[in-house]
This record gives sequence, C-alpha cells and structure tokens, in this order.
Amino acid sequence: MVIKVFVATSSGSTAIKKKQQEVVGFLEANKIDFQQMDIAGDEDNRKWMRENVPGEKKPQNGIPLPPQIFNEERYCGDFESFFSAKEENIIYSFLGLAPPPGTKETEKSDATDGTEAQTEDKADEGAHEGAHEEAQSAQSESEDQQESKEEHETTGEEEEKQEEGEEKEDGEEKDKVEEQEES
Repeated sequence: MVIKVFVATSSGSTAIKKKQQEVVGFLEANKIDFQQMDIAGDEDNRKWMRENVPGEKKPQNGIPLPPQIFNEERYCGDFESFFSAKEENIIYSFLGLAPPPGTKETEKSDATDGTEAQTEDKADEGAHEGAHEEAQSAQSESEDQQESKEEHETTGEEEEKQEEGEEKEDGEEKDKVEEQEES
C-alpha cells in the first residue's frame, strides 16, 4: 500500500506550504513510505485529487486544497484530519496501515477494513473539531489574561506615579506649613 500525499510544489500560500511540510516531514521522520503527488505541475494529479476527495470534505467552493492524503485509492483525510490523528496517536489507523511493533497506537484487528477506517476518520474529525475549538478558546482566554495582566501592570504603574505625586505634594505642603510657622 502506498500513501499518496497530494501537494502543490509551487503554492503561493505559506499556510499551505507549512501544512504540506508538516505532513511530509512527519511521514519521513517516521519512515512511512509515501509518494508526493504534485497538483501544480501535473493536471492529471490535480483532476484525480479533486474527483476523489469525498463531497463532505470539500470546501464550499468545491475545490479541495492540498495537502490531501490517500492510501492508494482510499481517502484518508486532509491536514486537519491528519493533525488530529497525529495528536491522538492514531496516525497508522488514520493512514490505514498496521502500526509497527512497539508503538503506542492500539488498533482493531483489521486496520485495512475500509468501513472501519472511514468510521474512525469521521470520529477523528469530530474529535479534532472539538479539540480545535477548545484550543481556540484556550488561546482566546490566554490572550484575554495577557491583556488583563498588561492592563493591571499599566494601572499599577499609574497608581505608583499617582502615589509618588501625592507624597511629593504632601512633602511640599509640610514644607510650606513649616515655613509659615517659622515666620
């Protein structure tokens, strides 16, 4: 079985390039055999990819963007599905491959059964979407906390300056009172 990763070698989008690099780099690092299929330089690859990405995985404009991952003819998923499977330590299941001995991934007895793999993909997608929303929420909270901290620090600095100013004014008033008493 050959994993096919459809990429655009001449993409102008840095986001797409980063996603492609992450998929390819991960597969290389884990010594998973794959082929890069360039959709930018080969019209047949582009056409095949677009025709074989399932309808529910296509964006609203109907044109799926790389990277798209297949195991031979079976659609594995896009970058988001890949990322989710990687985070959940089920990448071999996602790719429809048997995990090598000694990996953490546990798998059902028949990893190549298409219906099981598709069911797992759909479950992975739902889990990833939830995890993605949680991550965005956590990031949002973190940003809010940072802003609050900065506001608090700014307020604290202003209060210190105000207190210093009040102390200075108090000192000047005492000096004036002492001068008047002396006169």
